[in-house]
Formats: sequence, structure tokens, C-alpha cells
Amino acid sequence: MSLDPATVRRIAALARLHVDDAEVPRLQEELNGILGWIEQLNEVDVTGIEPLAGAAANALPMREDVVTDGGYPDAVLANAPERIGAFFAVPKVVE
Repeated sequence: MSLDPATVRRIAALARLHVDDAEVPRLQEELNGILGWIEQLNEVDVTGIEPLAGAAANALPMREDVVTDGGYPDAVLANAPERIGAFFAVPKVVE
């Protein structure tokens, strides 16, 4: 499917976007590219695959909720502009 300039202007009007005449060819190319990707997706064989309405029905893997310091404070503070010991040094913000 290929969009013509009139269709691009119509889409812009429906989206309430102001599009200059100079922008139409660029938008036409971008929209045609998006439609090309959609056409590629339509060619994928999905027979035997159940539709998925959402991921809420799937259970996520759980892990223990353990508080740690990460174990590598020097690597974390390596890019700090200023540090005091194993902490970030920040300017005072309350007067």
C-alpha cells in the first residue's frame, strides 16, 4: 500500500497537525515505510498461535526480596564528580 500526498494531508488534518507542503514528501516516505513494516508483519504465519490480549494472565518469575548494597561501591562511585568516603558528595541545597 502506498500513500499519496493527498492522503498524507488528510491524515495530518485528522490528527489536527499543521503540515507544510514541504514536509509532505518526507511524511509520505515515513508513513509508507511504516505501512511496509505492517505488510511484512501480515505475511508472518501465525496458524496455531493463540491470540494474546495482555500479559496479565502470565505469572512473572519471583525472586527473593533481599536488600544489598551491590557489593561494588568503588565502581558505582567511579564517575562521581565528588565523593566523601563511600558516599556521593552533593552541594547543600537548603539555606
